[in-house]
Amino acid sequence: MSATVVDDLRRVLPAEVLVTDPDVIAGYSHDDAEWAPWQPAAAVVRPRDAAQVQAVVRACLATGTPVVPRGAGTGLSGAANATAGSVVVAFDAMDAILRIDPAERLAVVQPGVVNDRLRAACAEQGLWYPPDPASSPWSTIGGNVATNAGGVCCVKYGVTRDYVLALELVNGLGELVRVGRTTAKGVAGYDLCSLLVGAEGTLGVVTEVTVRLRPARAPEHTVVGYFDSVTAAGAAVAEVGRAGVTPSALELVDRRCLEAVDAWKNMGLTAEAEVLLLGRVDAPGAAGEAEADALVGCFERGGASWAARSADAEEADALFAARRLAYPALERLGPVLTEDVCVPVGAVPEMLTRITAIAARHHTVVANIAHAGDGNLHPLLITPAGDEAARNRAQAAFAEIIDGCLELGGTVSGEHGVGLLKLPGLAREQSPAVQAMQRAVKQALDPHGILNPGKAIV
Repeated sequence: MSATVVDDLRRVLPAEVLVTDPDVIAGYSHDDAEWAPWQPAAAVVRPRDAAQVQAVVRACLATGTPVVPRGAGTGLSGAANATAGSVVVAFDAMDAILRIDPAERLAVVQPGVVNDRLRAACAEQGLWYPPDPASSPWSTIGGNVATNAGGVCCVKYGVTRDYVLALELVNGLGELVRVGRTTAKGVAGYDLCSLLVGAEGTLGVVTEVTVRLRPARAPEHTVVGYFDSVTAAGAAVAEVGRAGVTPSALELVDRRCLEAVDAWKNMGLTAEAEVLLLGRVDAPGAAGEAEADALVGCFERGGASWAARSADAEEADALFAARRLAYPALERLGPVLTEDVCVPVGAVPEMLTRITAIAARHHTVVANIAHAGDGNLHPLLITPAGDEAARNRAQAAFAEIIDGCLELGGTVSGEHGVGLLKLPGLAREQSPAVQAMQRAVKQALDPHGILNPGKAIV
């Protein structure tokens, strides 16, 4: 099958967009998910436009070849992992910002545009694109759309789905279609655009994205709290919810993460507590001052050993930078299995307590970072390289964390997607009837089953 599809691709594509070198293919055949299975693809295509993407899908339809869309490969669930004989469509060459419209407050981009690059381009025109995953310096808008990525700001401003207005895509029949709208309102038919956001490339191959923008916001005030345990920090998060404060960011970072980042980047960070909460508020003027003071009070009532507004903008920015760098810093210590559970905000203290107990029970090193303000927790399970027993313990802990999350009314993925790693958890989260509904949608939009098969649904 693979020889046939490669021959067909050679006939319909320019030579420079088709990659058949096995070493290069291997690099494109998986994302950053530790231990998620993958096999080398038959070919990689780096298209330059939507017509070339359509040609790929049609060639794969003719041969029954799986199509695996890929952004920057920063995913942590295996959603971009290739299967044997598949064709990976990598969007690194489709990276144009096509239009930024200040009047309509929207941007039109190709899927390979890096998140931070779009944000910077919008800022030049006094606009802001809020979704900001920790991978924003590297991840692409197409990948963010695939997983419905969130980030630091999503506690107040929402996730990728809240900003995607319209999509151009190639569907499972090889048709190039547009869904969504660019008007302020619209309820014409089913909301296929929202359905495709978070579908991990299983319902269509996105070739263009139109996103909503916001006006540039006021400068943020940063509040830092020190805590003796993740449980105490979780109690402070619950206090924030009870107080009715809506921070623009509320992040949890433990000492292990800060020390790993400092050892890597030599940023001069100090960790005078086991866990830090990093909060930000962005209401303008006196309202922002009052919000910051309220956040300090929440931290103190939650049990902070120290809490204060940061008077040093450089230090505050360094702490948030450390939060973003935690995952790659910890990767330097050994393979990292990353969780992405999300629980109701009121259940954050209990879930953090359970994670600590699970780590001890399975003799697994766990570092904790979290978008604590919306209950999205990212415990990072670290194992020594080549230690098979440690790997088995980490995987058992991973499964138990998912069980605990579901018991507390949570979900197996807040923003990384289901991919391959979360399929067993998804089967426990969704009823058989709901699983059947998901499969029916897949069958309708991808009747031949070639779009990223085996991912996202059970």
